[in-house]
Amino acid sequence: MRYSASHKLETREKLLQSSALSAKQSGFSTVGVDGLMKAIGLSGGAFYSHFASKDALFASIVERELRQSLERLGADRGRDKFERCLKLYLSMSHVEHPETGCALPALGAEIARSDPLIRQQAEHWICQLQESWARVLESDSLAWAILSQCIGALVVARMLITPDLQRRVLKSSHEEIGRQLAGPRT
Repeated sequence: MRYSASHKLETREKLLQSSALSAKQSGFSTVGVDGLMKAIGLSGGAFYSHFASKDALFASIVERELRQSLERLGADRGRDKFERCLKLYLSMSHVEHPETGCALPALGAEIARSDPLIRQQAEHWICQLQESWARVLESDSLAWAILSQCIGALVVARMLITPDLQRRVLKSSHEEIGRQLAGPRT
């Protein structure tokens, strides 16, 4: 049975969305093609009509997720929006629900172990986010420092099991970023 082009696009989008949620929740390498397809109600064999390989799917997930992160976290709308985004980013909700948040803390280690093309793609989107923040903060180095601190704080908070410790990590990071934002720019 042949499916329409729109059906194929819809299925591809479902697969991307489902796989991204799964990857951010449990890691990309933990689920095979059959499991990814089963999650959207299809057989494993149908996978290859959408992606040439599991690596190709991962590349699409990285591109999609980091593009969406730029749309959500881009600071081009001003410093107030930037500071609101930081507060949401460094929240317990973000710690507890990696599947709905930024892909960088959830998939960063897997991206680092990926082939150079995926790493290059990730670099492109990370640099765009950093450049957006640098324009608002008027500091290239401050934008890199805050970006790194946010991602690191989320990774550390997720590694901890005690909610009070997780909150302390987030609060400390948010306070330190506040000091950095209030201090002189270099």
